[in-house]
Amino acid sequence: MGLQDIQDRIAKACADAGRAADAVQLIAVSKVQPNERIRDVLEQGHRCFGENRVQEAQGKWPEFRETFEGIDLHLIGPLQSNKARAAFGLFQFIHSLDRPKLATALARIAQEEGHCPELFVQVNTGEEDQKAGVMPAQADDFIAECRGMDLPVRGLMCIPPVDEEPALHFALLAKIAERNGLGGLSMGMSSDFERAIALGATHIRVGSAIFGERVPT
Repeated sequence: MGLQDIQDRIAKACADAGRAADAVQLIAVSKVQPNERIRDVLEQGHRCFGENRVQEAQGKWPEFRETFEGIDLHLIGPLQSNKARAAFGLFQFIHSLDRPKLATALARIAQEEGHCPELFVQVNTGEEDQKAGVMPAQADDFIAECRGMDLPVRGLMCIPPVDEEPALHFALLAKIAERNGLGGLSMGMSSDFERAIALGATHIRVGSAIFGERVPT
């Protein structure tokens, strides 16, 4: 498997769903990956990457950006409020807006900086105690609260429970997005992104299938 294989599978899934081939953005999840693997994917022309931690991203992406133009970086892991300002300088997209305290911090920094990354509200579709995200029943109110702060909410994100059919969670996320007038759906990973695309995903997150198994440090 590799970048081209994943791109081919995305194109087929889009065709099968009657969607345009460019309707889905592939986020190459580069967390805990050696720099040489990331560089190889960059040299193949890919420019959209996902990281879980602000600190890890700070350690590698400024240097890559000196060599490669047009990199879009997505924060797909949890964001602590005290790391929000640092995230502004690194990421064009944040997929883990999940609580009022973080929304307030982002809104304050956006006013000071005059810009804000595009935001996805993380929804805990499985209502799992150990997982971040706003509960589905509270999603509408939270989205409205974020909009009231002039935050650029572009869509929703979910990570389905590992032991449940992901399509049920993708459908729930799509329903919440539709009733709130949101076009972005960040859902689907290596094992299930075709199902996510069939249900309207606009952003999918694929790591080891592109880079190989992670190398923890």
